[in-house]
Amino acid sequence: MSGEKHRRELSIQEPLHFKPEEPKVVVAENEKMVDVQDKEVTMEGLCSVAAYDQWTPLSVPGQRPKPRYKHGAAVVQEKMYVFGGNHNGRYLGDIQVLDFKSLSWSKLEAKIQSESAEPVFVAPCAGHSLIPSGNKILSLAGHTREHTESLSVKEFDPQTCTWSILRAYGKPPSSRGGQSVTCVGDTLVVFGGEGGGRSLLNDLHVLDLETMTWDEFESTGTPPSPRSEHAAACYADRYLLIFGGGSHSTCFSDLYLLDLQTMEWSRPEQHGIIPEPRAGHAGVTVGDNWVITGGGNSKKGVPETLVLNMSTLVWSVVTSFEGRAPPTSEGSSLVLHTINGEDFLLSFGGYSGRYSNEAYALKTSLRPSVSPSRIDELETNGMTPLSAEVNSSRGPIFEIEELRDDKNNKGGDIKTLVQAVKHEKSQVEKKLEQEKLQSFHLKKELADVENKNAELTKELQSVRDQLSDEAARASKLEDEVSEIQQRLQKMETLEKEFELLRSERDGGSDKSGSGSNKRPGSVGFRRWYG
Repeated sequence: MSGEKHRRELSIQEPLHFKPEEPKVVVAENEKMVDVQDKEVTMEGLCSVAAYDQWTPLSVPGQRPKPRYKHGAAVVQEKMYVFGGNHNGRYLGDIQVLDFKSLSWSKLEAKIQSESAEPVFVAPCAGHSLIPSGNKILSLAGHTREHTESLSVKEFDPQTCTWSILRAYGKPPSSRGGQSVTCVGDTLVVFGGEGGGRSLLNDLHVLDLETMTWDEFESTGTPPSPRSEHAAACYADRYLLIFGGGSHSTCFSDLYLLDLQTMEWSRPEQHGIIPEPRAGHAGVTVGDNWVITGGGNSKKGVPETLVLNMSTLVWSVVTSFEGRAPPTSEGSSLVLHTINGEDFLLSFGGYSGRYSNEAYALKTSLRPSVSPSRIDELETNGMTPLSAEVNSSRGPIFEIEELRDDKNNKGGDIKTLVQAVKHEKSQVEKKLEQEKLQSFHLKKELADVENKNAELTKELQSVRDQLSDEAARASKLEDEVSEIQQRLQKMETLEKEFELLRSERDGGSDKSGSGSNKRPGSVGFRRWYG
C-alpha cells in the first residue's frame, strides 16, 4: 500500500536529527495529559500520545470495525477512512471511520451514484489502494469475488457518503490486487501486483488525474521482478522507489529506483542496516523519510519499524515492537496525519496469526534537517536529489565545516563547535552500537542456518541410504517375481499336457468298451511311452 501524498519541498537531506524531548507528561484515566508541574492541559484524541517514536495502542470506545487485513485506508479532514479488506477468506465492503479528535469509530452507509439509470455496484474487495484526492478518496484495483478484465477507478465522497465510478480514457491496466499506487504530482503510478490466474506483474501504468487518461510507459534498465504486496514511494516528484514484496515462492528485500524523467530503472546501493525480506508491509513518507512497518516472510513477521532517508538511501530502525500487533502485522494499513505541527503515524488491522481490528499511533520525531535557505541554494546550483554523492557518515564533517566557516566569518563561539562535535560523536557511537547489534544478530542467524544445514545434510544422507536399501529390496523382489512368473508358465504347460493326456485316455476307454480285450488305458500308455 502506498503512502499519502505530501506536497512539501524536498531536497537533499543531511543526517536526521531528533527533536528535543518535551516536558515529562503523564496520561490520566480520562485521557487528559498533565505536565510535571501538574498544570492541566487538555490533550484530546491523538494529542494524548506523549512519547516519541513508540507505538501506542489507542483506546477507542464503542464498537470496533470487523478485524481484517489487506484493506485500504486514507485520511481526509481529521478522519481516517477504512474500506474493504479480507477476514477469514471473505471480502469486506464496509466503510469505517476513525475520528482523530474524539478517537471514536463509526460506520458509514455508502450510497451508489451512477450517470446511467442502471445501478452501480461497488464490490467488496481486498488488496486495493485508497488515495486521498482533495476532499474525496479514490479506490483502485483489488481482488474481488467476481473477476473483471480491467482496473476501474472508484471515487468516494465523504460529504455525501456516495460511491461513483469515474470514466477514464486510454487503455486501463488489467485487473489486479497487491499492487502499489503512488501519487506523483497530478498523476497516479500503478506498479506490479497479482493479476488473474495468480499471475505476477511488473508492468507500469500512469493515470493523469486532470484528463483521466491511462498511459503505459516503456522503461529502460532492469525493472523489479514480478511481485505483489510491495511498498512504493515518490521522492522529489521525480523518483519512484519500490521496496520488497513477494512472489509465490520467496520474499524480497531489494530496493529499485525509477527516474520518471528518463524512465530508467536502477538498483541503488543501500546503506545502514540490512532490511529483512518482507511482503505485505506498509509505507508512508514523512518529508524526505520513508517509514516502513509490518510485513513478514516465510519465517516470521518483522517487528522493526524502519526508516529510509531517501536522499542518502540510509536505513535505520525507528523502533521495535514486542508481541503481535498491527505495526508488526501483514496487510495492515499505515497513514500519516499532522496535528499542530506534529506528525503521527496510524496503523490499523493486519494479520499476525489472527485478524486484528486494533489501532496504534506513533508520534514521530523525524524532521528535515535542511533549512529553506539551504534548499534554495541546492536548487539554484542545479543539484538534484539522489544524484549527488551524499553519504550519511560524511554528514558531521559537512556540519563541522559549516560551523568553522560561521566562526571565521561571524566570530562564532568555539563552544558551539565543540557541542556539535560531541553531539555528532554520540550519534555516531549510537549508530555503531546498532551496527554491532545488527552484526551480532546476523552472525547468530548465520550460525543457526549452518547448524540447520548440517542437520538437513545428515537427514538427506539418511534418506539416500534408505532409498538405496529400498532400491536393492525392489531389485530382489523383481527377481523373485520373475522366477514366480517362470514357474507359472511351466505350470500352465504341464496343465495343458495333463489335459491332453486325459483326453487321450478318455478316447482309449471308448475303444476298449466296443469289444477289445486289452486293459483300459493300455493303448494310450504305449502310444506315448512305447
